[in-house]
Amino acid sequence: MAPIIDSHCHLDFDNFAPDLPAVLERARQAGLVAMICIGSGSDLATAERAARLAAREPDIFAAVGIHPHDAAKIEDDWWPLLDKLARSPRVVGVGETGLDYFYDQSPRDKQAEVFRRFLALSRAVRRPFICHVRDAHADALAILRSESLGAPGGVVHCFSGNLDHARGYLDLGLDLSFSGILTFKNADEIRRVAAYAPLQSILVETDAPYLAPMPHRGKRNEPSFVVNTLQALASVRGIPFSRAAEATTENTRRRFALADIAAPAGGGVLT
Repeated sequence: MAPIIDSHCHLDFDNFAPDLPAVLERARQAGLVAMICIGSGSDLATAERAARLAAREPDIFAAVGIHPHDAAKIEDDWWPLLDKLARSPRVVGVGETGLDYFYDQSPRDKQAEVFRRFLALSRAVRRPFICHVRDAHADALAILRSESLGAPGGVVHCFSGNLDHARGYLDLGLDLSFSGILTFKNADEIRRVAAYAPLQSILVETDAPYLAPMPHRGKRNEPSFVVNTLQALASVRGIPFSRAAEATTENTRRRFALADIAAPAGGGVLT
């Protein structure tokens, strides 16, 4: 069984609380060797929960941030704690952060200000950033091009743009992460991008509990379902499933420096 990593999920959410051990067991049985829990919600509690979960489970790592929906809620005194959390041993990324013009739940100028500040945090703590971009690719690319992105670089999660957007992100050295959207009937443009992008720049994710892939669409998503996205990726690229799994796993290890992260005492699956 090829090793698999879910590069973006939200296992700290309340709707996983009743059966999280079973969810994790299904993921491990499906071949997952690691999951990155993105602690990026409306307050600091989400980031703290993700960091605690990563400290407890040997195959879970964390990222910490505040979602762009909630950029306007950030208080000045949140930043020192975000900095501290981002430096935790099992925290491997900053975010998700970025721009969301579909919902516009925070003013666009505030989203941009917070996005830039998280990019600065990524540089300071030397952890890659995780971008959430929806209906805002031109502005996101303009911000990214104007910033010094730093050696850790970053990932555009749940990629939803077109080929021109993909070229812009790839030219900046970023990775593109594909979610269950890759399996949706109306996602031809996303499949074109997945076929076009260099294999060494592609990650896969669930964004669980959201965006369950076919044939699970409409259900609560969970990390084991990333197998369906990998199958779709292998199909659009015309490569074996094992090659898609190995490549995306290696890319995720590289981007998030997972091989350099020690597992908690008593366990660990990354070698």
